[in-house]
Amino acid sequence: MADPEFAVPVRDLDVAGKPFRFPVRTAWVRGALEGTAVGATEQDGHLELRLSRSGTDVVVRGKLEARVTAQCARCLEPAPVAVSETISALAVPAATVRQSSGGKDDDDLSPDQADFIAYDGETVVLDDLVRDELLLGIPMIPLCSEACAGIQPQTPPEELQTAAVDPIDPRLRPLLRLKNTQ
Repeated sequence: MADPEFAVPVRDLDVAGKPFRFPVRTAWVRGALEGTAVGATEQDGHLELRLSRSGTDVVVRGKLEARVTAQCARCLEPAPVAVSETISALAVPAATVRQSSGGKDDDDLSPDQADFIAYDGETVVLDDLVRDELLLGIPMIPLCSEACAGIQPQTPPEELQTAAVDPIDPRLRPLLRLKNTQ
């Protein structure tokens, strides 16, 4: 496993909270979104957080700003998307989550337990949370621009020439001959 990009030691936190600012590097976005239809841009983003400790729990609040590219829903070209998401989460020690779930896997957690981020007791790692927020911040129908006309049909050149020379649809020619004979 690679070193986490967004990790905060719990020993540095107190009840008043402490602000953190992380760059959301293009290389990290590229790796985090690998296997999805979303890509990274050349511009780094940023993550501003305030973490505070309440007993063994850690309250995470902040804002994620980043730019990614998604496929335009109309023309299928890459569309730049600005992601601006508010982050709010509660990190609890992994031992607490295991005890309250009765040793079940993450897939078997109850809905109220699914809102927690488990941490190892010493360091809160937010990489998965940031990745999820990036993906959730992308609109359902991304567009390269509001005026995007979508995919335009390409007319082969010989059909263009035929249409310019002969304005009558060839399927209607027999009817034209019938009309001219009367």
